Amino acid sequence: MSAKVGILGGGAWGTALAVCAARAGSDTLLWARDGAVVESINDSHANPRYLPDITLPDSLRATRSAAEALEADAVLLAVPAQQLSGFLEGVKADWKPGAAAVICAKGIERATGRLMSAVVRDALGDAAPVAILSGPTFAAEVAAGLPAAVTLACADRALGERLVAMIGSATFRPYLTDDVTGAEIGGAVKNVLAIACGIVEGRRLGDNARAALVTRGLAEITRLCVALGGRRETMMGLSGLGDVTLTCNAAQSRNFSFGVALGQGRSAADLLAGGVTVEGVYSAEAVTRMARDAGIDAPVSVAVDAILNNFADISATVRGLMERPFRDERS
Repeated sequence: MSAKVGILGGGAWGTALAVCAARAGSDTLLWARDGAVVESINDSHANPRYLPDITLPDSLRATRSAAEALEADAVLLAVPAQQLSGFLEGVKADWKPGAAAVICAKGIERATGRLMSAVVRDALGDAAPVAILSGPTFAAEVAAGLPAAVTLACADRALGERLVAMIGSATFRPYLTDDVTGAEIGGAVKNVLAIACGIVEGRRLGDNARAALVTRGLAEITRLCVALGGRRETMMGLSGLGDVTLTCNAAQSRNFSFGVALGQGRSAADLLAGGVTVEGVYSAEAVTRMARDAGIDAPVSVAVDAILNNFADISATVRGLMERPFRDERS
């Protein structure tokens, strides 16, 4: 009997993950809030609103009933990070005890500073073992079957191996680790770094500047990861270096594109007015607070937070970064 996988979230990433599970041979059910999305998936094998021009597997089904999607061996949580806590409060009564909660959103809860694993544990308690899925992925490419590799972080290796079998395939390769904290930090903080890299692009500061920013930003992420109990080597893997490489260099990245527009003179308020989710906007403040509490130097995150939340002038902020005291590269 094939494993049952439920996916909560009918956007681009949730749909792409549902495609992965279906391709792996799992009995896959996708929950979406929008009835039109559910109808299109079931009737036309398509989600044109979020993944135009992608034909979905015939075996993939969709539902508007979260309870139905929760009748699964594992549940992939593709709900935006800032909405996850409230969403889980609404569905926790229907959670199947022992079903794994696989967190697929990258972010830090702005109001509380909680990582997504803490959000899930606070909502579900011991009912759900937690795993993190993170890495360099664009939903459209994953759904189209182009090659991709991700980190799957899970404290229980046996569970991790079962999850890999539920979603893994020749074109979607999950690599296991038990460093849950490291995978979360890499996935969340790289969004802040991507905004900074976008600003560099928008200001036409050059490829040298972006390469320097990526390198020093990765050092910053690594310091924070280690301070919070993660491992340095995780930041050299798919959920660290891999995700940074993708997100800080591609126009498909919402965070990078948002930063480009900021660097070109657009206001954050205008850019967010359409309701587009840009997780780095929410994570910048939380990362800055987290680094301060841990006694970690995080100049890039502090600079992005100052621009987004304290109306700091971009040119003055960039100049401030460049005028910092010279230091040893290992620090």
